[in-house]
Amino acid sequence: MGLRDQWYENAIFYCLDVETYADSDGDGVGDFTGLTRRLDYIAGLGVTCLWLMPFYPSPGLDDGYDVADYCAIDPRLGSMADFSEFVIEAQERGIHVIIDLVPNHTSDTHSWFQAARRDPQSPYRGYYVWREDDPGDTSDQVVFPGEQKGIWTYDEEAKAYYLHHFYAFQPDLNFVNPAVRNEFRKIMGLWLDLGVAGFRIDAAPFLINLTGVKEADVLAPAHAYLQELKDFVTVRRGNAILLGEVDEGLSTIADYFGGGNQLQALFNFPLNRYVFLGLAQKSADPIRFGIQQLPTIPDSGQWLNFLRHHDELNLSRLTKDQREQVFAAFGPDAEMQIYGRGLRRRLAPMLCGDQERIRLAYSVLFSLPGAPMLFYGEEIGMGEQTLLPGRLSVRAPMQWTSYDNGGFSTAPIERLVRPIVSEGDYSFERVSVAAERNDSGSLLNWMAALIRTRRECSEIGSGKCQVLDIGNDDVLGLRYDDPNHDSAIVVLNNLSPDRHTIALDLTEREIVTATNLFADRQYEPIDPKRQRIRFNGFGYRWLRLGGIH
Repeated sequence: MGLRDQWYENAIFYCLDVETYADSDGDGVGDFTGLTRRLDYIAGLGVTCLWLMPFYPSPGLDDGYDVADYCAIDPRLGSMADFSEFVIEAQERGIHVIIDLVPNHTSDTHSWFQAARRDPQSPYRGYYVWREDDPGDTSDQVVFPGEQKGIWTYDEEAKAYYLHHFYAFQPDLNFVNPAVRNEFRKIMGLWLDLGVAGFRIDAAPFLINLTGVKEADVLAPAHAYLQELKDFVTVRRGNAILLGEVDEGLSTIADYFGGGNQLQALFNFPLNRYVFLGLAQKSADPIRFGIQQLPTIPDSGQWLNFLRHHDELNLSRLTKDQREQVFAAFGPDAEMQIYGRGLRRRLAPMLCGDQERIRLAYSVLFSLPGAPMLFYGEEIGMGEQTLLPGRLSVRAPMQWTSYDNGGFSTAPIERLVRPIVSEGDYSFERVSVAAERNDSGSLLNWMAALIRTRRECSEIGSGKCQVLDIGNDDVLGLRYDDPNHDSAIVVLNNLSPDRHTIALDLTEREIVTATNLFADRQYEPIDPKRQRIRFNGFGYRWLRLGGIH
């Protein structure tokens, strides 16, 4: 597989929701025309892949993840022509577009479900999972504790219970049924023909967790459907990717790569929680541990690293004591927490707006083995909107200017699709793209420099990661070698507020050729005799050894 086929290996991912990004017509809702007009900003930041959250017609009870039609555009956001124009313009700027595919469930308003509940003989009845007997208490199987009572709901019209691992308005699809699988081949084929470069597979584990399906052995082995999806997109578009939302334990998560025959990329949930534990403890130890615990993945596979995304910061797989440490550091108040397992906050407020710590955190993110992802607004240090319920708190409108609803929309404020952050330290009057453009020392301009540096360091995405033993618990040292070009990247991040001096074991040539690519300040060259490297508190240094500088 060539480099062009594995474009995702070193891509800079950026996630956004069309309806909260940019409104072009003043109706209070972001749209594809508005997004297209902002592509120069996204390209200028250095982004190479856009991940779009759902933009399909939907009742909107779960921010578009309750899909009513997989083959159309929500009319509030524009038309198919607008979408096509957007993809073409993105491609012109060298930006791949991947979109959310939500195959686990539909909205209960979807025509498939409406037909299924009306007629037991309908071919759509078998699109969903039903049972006539009372399933009893299933509260221990819910995805959102406190939000659901169980995973089965009785439908009066159908005279049967239907399965829903998520909300009751999102009935699960039955992927044992070949007709359902065929529907999704057509759906994916449509969007691939329109130019998308792949799909984020929402809730991927539930495609193989066939609860309540008596014919579960039809798809044996369990991951066969994921391989079927991979085969289909490869035939239709050779370098299209499947990015899986898979938050599972270390013993099973790598199975979703399928040895290179299933998903090409997975969100790095296992490492994400250890990064936050390290930030909370102001120590590199948890991050070192997390990296060393990652399973081996195929050459064609990649981790997608992130700090924050559109959901809660899920800490459920940490120990209770570890989780409480992160809560105490970054979300001590009950309204900041959610589901008893996570935080519904953006990064900047979690770090109290401390620019040194924010930048250190992103230096860590971009240096981790894999490809990095930003959630929209993180590049300017946006805060959460606590007026929004649950996980929506991090999905407020983008802040472009310090006036006119943050430049998101010219509509009256009461007509905005969601309330913009308009009060406090993170209001649009204080935090915006326009304000930070004009400040050479701003987070936005710093982030563009970090992205440029990361794009120059392809070894991080394609090379083997070595965790350096530097004899200091506070400093994370990572090395990536590129044997084809006789060069290496070394990134050092100080998780503590204390100044440190460390020693590196380098060859004479590496010392002579060592070049600072990126750092929190201008540091002196490495002492060739003592090989000492100094850091400020929360400092970082990116070095290239050998090769082209």
